[in-house]
Amino acid sequence: MSRPLRVGIVGGGIGGVALSRALTLRGIEHHVFERAPAFGEVGAGVQVTPNAVKVLKALGLAEELKRVGFLPQAMVGRNWRSGRELFRTPLKNSCPQIYGAEFYHVHRADVHAILSRHLEDGKGATLGVNCTGVRTEGNVAVASFSDGSEYEADLIVGADGVRSVVRDALFGAESAQFTGHMCWRALVPVDRHPLKFVSPDAAFWMGPHGHLVTYYVNGGAAVNIVAVNESRNWVEESWNVRSSREELMKAYEGWHPDVIELFSRTEDVYKWGLFDRDPMPAWSKGRVTLLGDAAHPMLPFLSQGAAMAIEDGYVLGAALEHYRRDIAAALNAYEGERRPRTSRVQLEARERGKTYHLPSPWAQFKRDLLYRWRELINPNAVGIQANWVYIYDATTCAQRFGQQALAA
Repeated sequence: MSRPLRVGIVGGGIGGVALSRALTLRGIEHHVFERAPAFGEVGAGVQVTPNAVKVLKALGLAEELKRVGFLPQAMVGRNWRSGRELFRTPLKNSCPQIYGAEFYHVHRADVHAILSRHLEDGKGATLGVNCTGVRTEGNVAVASFSDGSEYEADLIVGADGVRSVVRDALFGAESAQFTGHMCWRALVPVDRHPLKFVSPDAAFWMGPHGHLVTYYVNGGAAVNIVAVNESRNWVEESWNVRSSREELMKAYEGWHPDVIELFSRTEDVYKWGLFDRDPMPAWSKGRVTLLGDAAHPMLPFLSQGAAMAIEDGYVLGAALEHYRRDIAAALNAYEGERRPRTSRVQLEARERGKTYHLPSPWAQFKRDLLYRWRELINPNAVGIQANWVYIYDATTCAQRFGQQALAA
């Protein structure tokens, strides 16, 4: 009697634990290996858009997401200096009707916590170990670790982030390219929301050579700030580089008083450089594949990094359940479903960065006029043109796998 299917997951971030949750619900044996000594997510807020919410609901996390999330009223574009509305797209009431799920703002640590609650160190996960390499030996995949141990499985999944050891082992080391953008993140605690100068929306402030996004997290107990500015100076690709309130405020001199007031209340400010890679032509070799940022690191301008990793985890779990021991077929189905979508998100995120940062008043005027025109045609059209992102439903992928099998 053959042993059950076994999967090794290198990386315990959002993508890795989303896959773990999907495999757990399908009864597929697996183990997560994470280099950090404890589970948790650094960073600040994350926009959990309807496409990701559909997956989290399918993973049985609807109530927990509701408990930790904040429902914004609308997505609003604003002029950097005057604060004038460029577009307003309703979210709270319209998203469930249009896209089949809500639009939440959540702290990254809360998303990770609800996805990883089924894991405990020593029971489904090993923490504090660094992966040093992966290989395929016949019908077995092997992951090696810095403590000298190895893990054999039918499939090894590299969910180990933008600096993926697994990707380098499969395809060779290749440095990501600095995009000329640096990003600040900060959280501002709120005693009572909404603040007079921060509306309960997903607010996109657009200016020359920079933009920022603000929204409430922790059920309205804090405001999350993501501020991106063009820079010639390289900034380390890490979320742990300390910045300061003064540096942040200097970068946005001349912006609207509401922005400056919010920045004046920041305490812990972090910054990092934004790096990018072109879409990969393949994610898998032998019995090893990639997931999340290891496969498709993307700029944050469509707010889809975490969402794409969550979708990846669900789809890979469904493919393994559908094809079981035919790992090659499962990986073909996984990549066939995911690579076209994530490639498009990667490329369109680049374009949004250009749109948000138009340098001249004339270019901004033409952009803003187009926003208004689209809004007149369809009041529910998302100003950042992400409708196609939100309507997608990863939870129906098993049906497509079946249709592909019939077509073949």
